[in-house]
Amino acid sequence: MSTLTAPLPAESTVSDYIELLKPGVMSLVVFTGLAGMAVAPGHLNLLQQVMALFCIALGSGAGAAMNMWYDRDIDAVMLRTVKRPIPAGRIAPDDALAFGLFLAAASVMLMGLALNWASALLLASAIAFYVVIYTMWLKRSTPQNIVIGGAAGSFPPMIGWAAVTGNISLESVLLFSIIFLWTPPHFWALALYKNADYARAGVPMMPVVKGKPHTKNLMVGYTIALILCTLALPTLHLAGLVYAVPAGLLGAAFLYYVLRTRADSTDTWPRKTFLFSISYLFMVFSFLMLDSFLTHTL
Repeated sequence: MSTLTAPLPAESTVSDYIELLKPGVMSLVVFTGLAGMAVAPGHLNLLQQVMALFCIALGSGAGAAMNMWYDRDIDAVMLRTVKRPIPAGRIAPDDALAFGLFLAAASVMLMGLALNWASALLLASAIAFYVVIYTMWLKRSTPQNIVIGGAAGSFPPMIGWAAVTGNISLESVLLFSIIFLWTPPHFWALALYKNADYARAGVPMMPVVKGKPHTKNLMVGYTIALILCTLALPTLHLAGLVYAVPAGLLGAAFLYYVLRTRADSTDTWPRKTFLFSISYLFMVFSFLMLDSFLTHTL
């Protein structure tokens, strides 16, 4: 792997290190972790809730920093990543790695000491899966990279659930599965209109290896499976109509976007689908938390 980067400036700024944490991704990770805590049976006091979310955020940032450290060679040739702190020369690779390792260790230890070691083990597993299994192995070796590797981003609601209950249950696995099934259509929508970028960097994303038509067909299949998974929650009495009706409507909207993407030969609908997919996940988990809140207060 090439270690060439731009000349380093005199010093890095705080904003450079914040960018290293991928705050946009972190916000979604923390939000879904909160959802897992909100719907889990049991109770945490306010300090425990804050500590759990803080640890999840630290763990997310740790994985992001180590991902950018390892991917600095391909980030330097992709237009959407070339301005990241390491390829732009604003942070030294070794500093990014040390920062990521420190955050990883701190997040896991704090989670174990403040909450329980089941949630800490899940957090450690999520970080390791993202950095070692996805970043170092799958991303550069198979078009299934984002399918299998997507498990790393699916852990937060399980971690939140375990922070409250101290265990893993079928309900928390379903929460995991929602994000796992959402990840391929979400990320492949991005890969469709960034296809040339990934090809230039030699990353075997599905559209690069199997072509856009095949990728779009897979997106439809995963979206249907996602909808069925979201609607399985009420059958386990984890949610009621306040969640089920919006989840069904949002699922129908997501499928509409994906079908339009399949029929579109331009980048218009892939872009729209990618943006909608982010809102979709936020709204599904928002209604899940609202349903849980109303159930326990009315």
